[in-house]
Order: sequence, then structure tokens, then C-alpha cells
Amino acid sequence: MYVTIVYASVKPEKVEAFKEACRLNHENSIREPGNLRFDILQSASDPAQFVFYEAYKTQQDAAAHKETAHYLAWRDTVADWMAEPRKGIVYDGLYPIVGS
Repeated sequence: MYVTIVYASVKPEKVEAFKEACRLNHENSIREPGNLRFDILQSASDPAQFVFYEAYKTQQDAAAHKETAHYLAWRDTVADWMAEPRKGIVYDGLYPIVGS
């Protein structure tokens, strides 16, 4: 399993619009071949802080996500809403074990 955890800090005045853009991206991402999870979390203590948990079967599936129309639309829509650049950290998912 190929997992990316993305940290996003959004300008406070853009939080609600960001959430809506993320909902649209989420709804399409969970339909992608190879997608296992696409969770979007908002900090309970700082509403402008978000975490994305993106799990795909393979690195190729994750790379294909970055080429989809919905991801590209999301990326371009939210680019100016970031308080700082997004940070993604890649992990090897150990458990649960995903069959091939």
C-alpha cells in the first residue's frame, strides 16, 4: 500500500471554500482504480489546518491520481488559498495488508 499524508494550511477566509473544493476532489478520488482511502481531516483546534490521508494500492495508482481532471481542478482552484505550501510525506502502508 502506498500512502501519502498531506498537510495543508489554508488562509482563514478560504476555509469554507477549501472544504467544498476538497469534498468534490474526495468524491471523485474514492472512485479511482487503486484507491483504498482518501480521508480529509480538519483540525479541531485550528480550523485552517487540514490533513489528507491518501492510500492507493500502488505508487502507479497514486501517480495516476495526480493526472486526473478532478485533482488538477482542485490543485488549481486551491493554489492561492494556501497559507503556506502543502507538504506531502510518503509512507509504505504495512497494515492492513492489501492483496494484489
